Amino acid sequence: MNSIDTLPQAQDPTPALAARADHSRYVQRVRRVRGDSLAWLPPGEPVRETMEAALQTVLAHGRPLASALRIVRQLVMERLVVLDVEQQASVEIVTRAMTELAEVTLEAALAFARAEQDERHGAPRTEAGAPIDFWIIGMGKLGARELNVSSDIDLIYVYEEDGATAGRADGVGVISAHEYFSQVARTLRALIGDLTDDGFVFRVDLALRPNGNSGPPVVSLAMLEEYFLVQGREWERFAWLKSRVVAPRESITSGRARALRDVVTPFVYRRYLDYGVFEGLRQLHQKIRDEAMRRAAGRPERANDVKLSRGGIREIEFIVQLLQVVRGGQFPEIRTRPTLKALQRLAGVGLIPQDTADRLAEAYTFLRQVEHRIQYLDDQQTHLLPTVDADLRWIAASMRLNCNAEACDLLDALCAHRELVATEFDALLHEGRSAPPRPGSSGGTCRGCSGAPPTLDSPALHDGLSPELAARLKLLVDSPRVALLRDEGRTRLAKLLMRARRLSRDMPGIGDTALLRFIDWIEPLLRRDSYLALLAERGEVLGRLLRLLGLARWPMRYLMLHPGVIDELADARLLGERFEPGALSRDLEARHQAWVRSGEADEGELLDTLRRAHHAETFRTLVRDVESEITVEQVADDLSALADAMLDLTLSWAWRHLRQRHREQPRFAVIAYGKLGGKELGYGSDLDIVFLYDDDDERAPEVYAAFARKVITWLSLRTAAGALYEIDTALRPNGNSGLLVTSIEAFARYQQGRGSNTAWTWEHQAITRARWCAGDAGLASRFETVRRAVLTAPRDQDALRREIATMRERVREAHPVRPTRFDLKHGRGGMMDIEFAVQWLVLAHSAAHPELQDDVGNIALLQRAERAALLPAGVGLAAADAYRELRRAQHRARLDEASTQTEIAELGELAVHRQAGLALWRAVFG
Repeated sequence: MNSIDTLPQAQDPTPALAARADHSRYVQRVRRVRGDSLAWLPPGEPVRETMEAALQTVLAHGRPLASALRIVRQLVMERLVVLDVEQQASVEIVTRAMTELAEVTLEAALAFARAEQDERHGAPRTEAGAPIDFWIIGMGKLGARELNVSSDIDLIYVYEEDGATAGRADGVGVISAHEYFSQVARTLRALIGDLTDDGFVFRVDLALRPNGNSGPPVVSLAMLEEYFLVQGREWERFAWLKSRVVAPRESITSGRARALRDVVTPFVYRRYLDYGVFEGLRQLHQKIRDEAMRRAAGRPERANDVKLSRGGIREIEFIVQLLQVVRGGQFPEIRTRPTLKALQRLAGVGLIPQDTADRLAEAYTFLRQVEHRIQYLDDQQTHLLPTVDADLRWIAASMRLNCNAEACDLLDALCAHRELVATEFDALLHEGRSAPPRPGSSGGTCRGCSGAPPTLDSPALHDGLSPELAARLKLLVDSPRVALLRDEGRTRLAKLLMRARRLSRDMPGIGDTALLRFIDWIEPLLRRDSYLALLAERGEVLGRLLRLLGLARWPMRYLMLHPGVIDELADARLLGERFEPGALSRDLEARHQAWVRSGEADEGELLDTLRRAHHAETFRTLVRDVESEITVEQVADDLSALADAMLDLTLSWAWRHLRQRHREQPRFAVIAYGKLGGKELGYGSDLDIVFLYDDDDERAPEVYAAFARKVITWLSLRTAAGALYEIDTALRPNGNSGLLVTSIEAFARYQQGRGSNTAWTWEHQAITRARWCAGDAGLASRFETVRRAVLTAPRDQDALRREIATMRERVREAHPVRPTRFDLKHGRGGMMDIEFAVQWLVLAHSAAHPELQDDVGNIALLQRAERAALLPAGVGLAAADAYRELRRAQHRARLDEASTQTEIAELGELAVHRQAGLALWRAVFG
């Protein structure tokens, strides 16, 4: 068998490979019966307009509607076979034409059916006298606009609201709206689905309606919503994913049918990572496979079902729909019905590799082409390869492939595509075990994974544990949370714990710690099935999670606050990449537009979108940090860049939701101070920010003040998804007593001491590492001009030295440290001493040494100061190294939730760096 990389390629058309449409027995019949009528369909690709024109032509020839609809279908089918087989039309052309044929014929049939019922009973109206709308909902391939050439159509009929008809003019004929629309449904079935002398238009299947074939043929919107809430099953969510109103068009164009979307969307898509649907799809798929095997029993030719057999069309659809249902609640940009489009969107957000998406798309296109040719033969709803050699050769030739007694490229290509699909499907839908090894891998088997499932009191789970672990596990097993679990929940927990114990054994030095922290982490989540389901379905995630928990304590705290981020561990690219703010902004802007398209772009949803993205990116950085893939400086850079991106997105989105906005784009910016200003942000750091604007509009001060309050709310409000940042605006002019927003002119006057209201020295210290970070880029250069003017202003160096030293003592008094201990940040010779020394150097010498004006961080500024001979030889470089090492030590301590204070006598290597900090202080402050 050919591999997928060496598939037989479509060859140039030659006489030997040419295929004619008239091999199709269906085409032969149509031409025999409708030969004189074929020209009624205008030339070219069949589209809505030409089909509607053909229908009017047939009706004008005296045909009743039922007959005319069937004739139009025959004309369209004959044309499609010619275009596809002889002219190699794309799959999209064929499926779009069939979809539009269904829409055109249903539109005409619905208009006829309603007119007929209106004449008998009058139009249905609500109690308030408003007309009641009726929607034909296309499901499956009709809903996705990818209908087969001989497919049935899955329909559901929904009417807008209960009521009754107005009756005829003579006052009789009044019936309920339900009865009225039930009559409409019967007429639709007759017009579209009945087999007459002219054949049928489409076979109609209503089995997907609420309660299936035992339910009423039509339901009200309220009945449908109640059904979803009370009885809706997991497999129905996959069916409704592709649903859309296909008729009447007026309801679609007017927007009236959007009410249906508001009912369907929350049923299909959940606001959390919905890994619980794996089992539902697994069961549905097993039923389909069992049915396919039953049909194929004793009939081996039925194994070549391009739709339902292993690796067939249905498995590609399941791959796509499963990922959409699992993640679509939080990623609206992947909500799309067509399979090929969905594959690219899934790849776009990183849910599947781009190469996999492309190869699945290639397989899907090939299988759909084969499916169409099978159905062209006799217009039968079949997906089985023909057993007649001539038919098989015709299908191969129509796809420009060879097929003869010696070799059949068609079958080779079919096998290769199906093997790829089956491999990807099995990897995604494995039965809660580690994914099966891919071809060519060295994956082995798991000893002890088979047999009866473990229980929470299984000896294999408890025996051999350390006393501390055994006691902690017993507390978990005996806890009220576990007692409240259903049987399947207890079984799932036992499996997870058994797998965690097995994985922890392969983690020397951290295994017991990892397992202990895993138990601590999982206990509060026992009532949240979605996270347990994720770990049950993604074995590789559990292994990575355990390692992370074993390496540091702080990740456990973060995961307790934001458990949904564990899904990020499923991304194999996690460790090999760095945060890229542009990519995040593009992704979130695409998500924002998707929320707008779906009608769900309310402020609450946007706040949660920002929070989930922030938590995920923070966690990604945390994992790279704990795994030592990035340095402490890179961690700070990435967290600062993330904050910049979040601020910029918040400004953009919040402005669109500000009622008072007076212009399309705000002339408003955020200035970062402190850790964010110096790009030294840590996990959980507050944001010190100031808001500036440059706008002469008389409304500007009031509008931007309201905007700033909204921005602070968007950033700091704690929602169900958590919070983004704590915001501190105390560094604005006049501190907490000043205005929340300041014009750039007023800011410049305040900072540069023009007028009676001027900045304090400590405010100038703060501006040494302030920068524009978000908003109107035009304000960036204006702020930097003000900042450099402040830094280069003439100062009395001795007075400046005394003021800064006094301020340092005040800060030291607020964070007392015992004389025998050293605090990495606040202790004498620590990070704070180094930072204050740098601030003096910048404010005292920037005018004479422009290189000190750049906001490049304390380490670079110390190096520049020494090169400028502003410090004794070696002092600046040693202090720079000390600052770097003290930051690393502080970072490591915080990751493991350890103290940042140490006895001076036990400092070890840090003693050298403390002395470097003290030497810098003496050199600057004496």
